[in-house]
Amino acid sequence: MTDAQTKKPDGLAAYITVTAAYWAFMLTDGALRMLVLLHFNQLGFSPIQLAYLFLLYEVMGIVTNLSAGWIAARFGLTSTLYAGLTIQILALVALAQLDPAWGVTASVIFVMCVQGASGVAKDLSKMSSKSAVKLLAPKDGGGLFRWVAILTGSKNAVKGCGFFLGAALLAVWGFQASVWGMAIILVVILAGVVAFMPSGLPQGSKSAKFSQVFSKDRNVNRLSLARMFLFGARDVWFVVGIPVYFNAVLSDGTAEGRREAFFIIGIFMAVWIILYGAVQGNAPRILKAANATTPEIVQKAINWVGYLTLIPLALTAAVLLFETSYSLTAILIVGLLVFGFVFAVNSSVHSYLILAFTSDERVTMDVGFYYMSNAAGRLLGTLLSGLSYQLGGLSLCLFTAALMAALSWLAARRLKQD
Repeated sequence: MTDAQTKKPDGLAAYITVTAAYWAFMLTDGALRMLVLLHFNQLGFSPIQLAYLFLLYEVMGIVTNLSAGWIAARFGLTSTLYAGLTIQILALVALAQLDPAWGVTASVIFVMCVQGASGVAKDLSKMSSKSAVKLLAPKDGGGLFRWVAILTGSKNAVKGCGFFLGAALLAVWGFQASVWGMAIILVVILAGVVAFMPSGLPQGSKSAKFSQVFSKDRNVNRLSLARMFLFGARDVWFVVGIPVYFNAVLSDGTAEGRREAFFIIGIFMAVWIILYGAVQGNAPRILKAANATTPEIVQKAINWVGYLTLIPLALTAAVLLFETSYSLTAILIVGLLVFGFVFAVNSSVHSYLILAFTSDERVTMDVGFYYMSNAAGRLLGTLLSGLSYQLGGLSLCLFTAALMAALSWLAARRLKQD
């Protein structure tokens, strides 16, 4: 190995640089999702058509995560991080070329392809950032759980700001100007990250084999299955169902009414994600996990996903009992914020466990495989979000979320606690 490959990076400096890159990416990722969703909803796309726009994003997440661990092991963590940011810039530039005169089919196919590229970018960036934490975090006194919780929580708070930013930009600047603006900002961020990235992170090894991506560790595989259903439970209502429902309730159909609805929806989605990120960052404190053993945290993962299952069941009952009204909307807002709190604890525990279960040598492989399952859950949730809302409205959407959470609980119960 060369000196660059063996030199230990400055932990804090490397952590700050990696986190800054991840923040920049997630800000544009959140804004882009809201821009696309609200813009095409305004153009009259049906719930299932809106879901189609994000399907390739999630499909490419599966493909990327399956291979990203090997790519990072082969070419190095900084290479995959830079690649993720670069691809996102190219995706934004491509999306700015969308022509309003194109037909529905052409528009859907084009946006699906651009979103697919964005999905590749997101998961290259995510895998690189999460793997770096395993190598940089101190191991004593719950340090690993604390550092990964801070990275994950802050990322989601930034993404929440992106949701509001996307809705606000659409209302003020319009679609194309907003996309160009984000591309320019991301170019500046990428240049800064390249300039300030410390040396010493793994540079890759030619001996890394793609077959090593698939883990033989039962806990890694079972946690990945639980993760898939966990994120399916969120995206079933999050991607299409709730934004479309809120838009129908809040907008009067006029241009001014649509703008007001965009702001309100953007604020709700942003607040949800920001609070979700804040809870993730504080999960070790909420669970009193500073001195908890890994088996004890496994049991907490089982318990908390059980609590999660009850929330969408209760909200399903509320939708069936109350007609569409501002009262029902208020119940949904409170219920989904509670869902976000419990979901955030679950997500943070999972993010710790995958790093606890893996080794330094396999970290990029196992994290990539784990986030492939995450992307599979998002794909399943995205498809079922549009499909369930179109077939049975919000009640079926929420009931499907409860079923997905229950499946996550069943998978978590099979984790070995020794």
